[in-house]
Amino acid sequence: MIGRLETKMSQKTAIVLGATGLTGGILLDKLLEDDRYQKVKLFNRHKVEKSHPKIEEYLIDLFEMESLSELFKADEVYCCIGSTQKKTPDKEIYRKVDFGIPATAAKLCKLNGIHTFLVISALGADQKSTFFYNRVKGEMEGAVMEQQIKNTYILQPSLIGGKRQEKRPFESAWKKVMGVFDNLLFGKLKKYKSIHPAAIASAMLWLANNDYKSGTIESDTIKELGNHP
Repeated sequence: MIGRLETKMSQKTAIVLGATGLTGGILLDKLLEDDRYQKVKLFNRHKVEKSHPKIEEYLIDLFEMESLSELFKADEVYCCIGSTQKKTPDKEIYRKVDFGIPATAAKLCKLNGIHTFLVISALGADQKSTFFYNRVKGEMEGAVMEQQIKNTYILQPSLIGGKRQEKRPFESAWKKVMGVFDNLLFGKLKKYKSIHPAAIASAMLWLANNDYKSGTIESDTIKELGNHP
């Protein structure tokens, strides 16, 4: 407890994977504005479209992160990597992205003594699922938890709202449907309400700087945590 409070009082270094994505981009902005952080390391395939003195960017093949283990050092790691079956129809490549990258990042955290790891999964993740997408997410969660990183937070958002750069016609249509049905979801069903990426980013930042039980966090709780000042 004392050690974590001391860490929070000093300026920290964060690693962000997926900063060019929707949620990762919002998270990056929040980290750059936060005085608790002096450096934000980015490991990307493509350069982010912003310049800031806190940013330290490495353009790499994310499938080969282990070769840069000496650079993978920070106080916290935020993994916002994720694809869709439509965007990545090849199941082998999809698995390398949604399972391989987060699992490797967790291993590097363990190797380098990083005690806080946060990763975005999905509501319904289940390694025993008959659905490929849910099964891969569930297997990723299992691989991450196996590393036994002290502060491990696996966020399971429902459908993520917000505007993306790439076109996802089916997802856009489903968001419109969910916009109608969100108001009808109460009680145990409220976790299925769509969620804005800013809420996810805010929740991740709050979790990294406060004491909270490690494990999976479902969408409705993510919203609640994202409302913390």
